[in-house]
Amino acid sequence: MHRQRAVVIGAGIGGLTAAVALHQRGWQVTVLERAAALTPVGAGIGLAPNAQRALDVLGLGDRVRALSAWQGDGGMRAPDGRWLARTSAQVAAARFGGPLVLLHRATLVDLLAAGLPEGTVRTGVTASLADHGGDDRPAVVRTSDGDLEADLVLGADGIHSGVRRALFPEYPGPRYSGFTTWRVVVPAPERPFLPHETWGPGRLWGTQPLKDGRIYAYAMAAAPAGAQAPDDERAELLRLFGDWHHPVPEILATVAPEDVLRHDVHHMPEPLPAFHRGRVALLGDAAHAMQPTLGQGGNQAIEDAVVLAHHAGRGLPPGEALAAYTADRLPRTTAMVRQAARTGRLALLAARPAVALRNALVVAVSRFGPGLVLRGFDGIADWRPPAAADLPAYADRRERRTAAARRSTTHS
Repeated sequence: MHRQRAVVIGAGIGGLTAAVALHQRGWQVTVLERAAALTPVGAGIGLAPNAQRALDVLGLGDRVRALSAWQGDGGMRAPDGRWLARTSAQVAAARFGGPLVLLHRATLVDLLAAGLPEGTVRTGVTASLADHGGDDRPAVVRTSDGDLEADLVLGADGIHSGVRRALFPEYPGPRYSGFTTWRVVVPAPERPFLPHETWGPGRLWGTQPLKDGRIYAYAMAAAPAGAQAPDDERAELLRLFGDWHHPVPEILATVAPEDVLRHDVHHMPEPLPAFHRGRVALLGDAAHAMQPTLGQGGNQAIEDAVVLAHHAGRGLPPGEALAAYTADRLPRTTAMVRQAARTGRLALLAARPAVALRNALVVAVSRFGPGLVLRGFDGIADWRPPAAADLPAYADRRERRTAAARRSTTHS
């Protein structure tokens, strides 16, 4: 019997999740990564309940939930420390079926890579699409080690995807959003604090705890594309945020300049015509790069991977399977790209009258309780994977929970 072969270009979170999902369905998978090692660029990633349920399909959801750093309250603040809105982890978990889990990207990459056979991931390999294939022929990937034929190729090669350019050469490409981001991971300050995101005029700061006791902090500000600090990025953060409320100054006091990551934010406001062509599919930032204002970029890549594996395992011809994948994912991610852009415009308002009006509206809405504040994530965090029960890991997990429930009933 022919064992179907998949080649994944890119070993980020979306590519590795797709590789694990296909491997669990019996596919022979090769992951090609141009970097010399699996050392993800970035710091923290928040996994909302929608991504956790996708990882349940792979048997990894509970392991991720165990990394949840906090179950308390937090919210949105002004630079002087005033609370504009309060959120409740308990209310969020009740509304969406679980808490937000924040972890280091490297932790998630290690967890996913551990679910693949040794030798699946090949690092230090450049790859490009030579032929997208069709129902009557395989796709071909050209690598620095020779050509590979595949029944399925996944372009998980990020926002500047070469696979996307090969499939859709007329697409204009990502667009600069108008703002840049900084990210750091540092030891926790001595004085306690509640997790928060703080919105100022044309600037934003967030401070969140990690399970290992460190702090993940991120910042955004309006800036020209390609701009860099005249001295170093820590000094730039001090200029922008050094007089904000606790714990921002304490965090900046502990940061080394070389530990600050700065990246301009690009996104894809114009959707692709499809997420596939022939035997090739795109996922994650290669398909629908979005602004980070909803915290859903990595979450949507995980959703992509599980949905793609679902359709690829239904026994359909490649074109039909990937068309079903596009039909499932394109409308959802297009709406999310647009919502993230709207949130970005709201968060980074710079004119003080507009900022004052925005803050007043946030305060007014928050008086109705955290449930109303969380309503913006309805339809996002409550997503569930399609036909998840037909995957072995998900079915095994369901059977274990059913058996546990039976034992509990027997002993009660």
